[in-house]
Amino acid sequence: MKTSTVQLTGKLLAVLVLLGISVFINYIDRGNLSIAAPMLKDELRISATQLGILLSAFFWTYACLQPIAGWLVDRVNVNWVIAGGFFLWSAATAATGLVRTFSMLFALRLLLGIGESVAYPSYSKIIALNFPEEHRGLANSVISAGLVLGPGMGMLVGGTLMGRFGWRPVFLVLGLVSLLWLVPWIKWMPKARASSTPGTTGAPSLAEFLRLRSAWGSCVGLFSANYVGYFLITWLPFYLVRERHFTMSTMARIGGLAYLLGACSSTFSGWLSDRWIMSGGTPTRVRKTFTGGGLILAGTFLGLAAATGPRTCLVMLVLGVVSFGVTSSNVWAITQTLAGPQAAGRWTGFQNFIGNLAGVVAPALTGFVVGRTGHFYWAFAILLAVTIMGTLSWVYLVGPVEQVAWHKKVQGRAAAG
Repeated sequence: MKTSTVQLTGKLLAVLVLLGISVFINYIDRGNLSIAAPMLKDELRISATQLGILLSAFFWTYACLQPIAGWLVDRVNVNWVIAGGFFLWSAATAATGLVRTFSMLFALRLLLGIGESVAYPSYSKIIALNFPEEHRGLANSVISAGLVLGPGMGMLVGGTLMGRFGWRPVFLVLGLVSLLWLVPWIKWMPKARASSTPGTTGAPSLAEFLRLRSAWGSCVGLFSANYVGYFLITWLPFYLVRERHFTMSTMARIGGLAYLLGACSSTFSGWLSDRWIMSGGTPTRVRKTFTGGGLILAGTFLGLAAATGPRTCLVMLVLGVVSFGVTSSNVWAITQTLAGPQAAGRWTGFQNFIGNLAGVVAPALTGFVVGRTGHFYWAFAILLAVTIMGTLSWVYLVGPVEQVAWHKKVQGRAAAG
């Protein structure tokens, strides 16, 4: 039986916990404006069109800067890149609680996107440099757990606090308190490492990357998974209240429970995938089973939610979010293995650029379909079709999950981690 030869140290576990906390804060910060939208719209007296622009502004800078962020983390010390980005997005969140004009609020949402754009390329780079293959499922599942839990806690706790204290104090306190994360990060961040491996040095060119079938497969796969995630974040509360006629408090409890179970399923799936690999399973079979299998299950359960009664609908919605946690646990483990340490930042940046276009498409397309049809049936049907596309991409378009043999680069260009 195959066993791991590398054990995670206490410091690496601390690093992993800190990364999980950072992505948890990351997803609360990017989603809190949606929770505050009704109060914010009335207080600032902005139109529905202006509100839509504010809600999408984050993605303008976040998605477009992903390739640049990937390039950056492959060339400078990634530990300080994530620290700088964290400071920027936390400061933008705090400042949001102080502004009183549409233009300043719009500028801060753009700034939030700039700060958060370095997050996922940095996470992938840090994990690729410091965690061996047999521990990457768990490492990435902790990141994914923060991704799933952040929106749920934001909906449950953030909505309650804003209802009691108003939206401004919540933004201000959240941003300032979040800055405390930098203290343990600076103390425990991993040592800088060279990211070159024998036979290859330096990050591959963009043209070399774009010629890879697996690169496009991972991009389409992430787009499909993100379509599910952004559909749930932006439209699940509205769907439960307006179409299924649940109260706001019931909606918050349902959403909170679903996301909590999704975070648990992500962590368990990451741990289970690592155990499977250590027991002799190939990364190709293991990682693709979790990403592809989880995605098609998420689409199926969510599709059934639209075609069943209220009680069964809730069960299907929870199972859909749980399945989303399963697929998200291994997405970035595939990317990190394919890219290798020297290209993890660039691959993640480009993949995240394509993947986060789902943040533009899913909310807008869903709104258009619901507006034309008057219900969510076809919106859920489109989601199911997207998950089928993503599953086929993970299973067939992505090649063997092993490091790509990059062409040899000129010595001396290896990026420092």
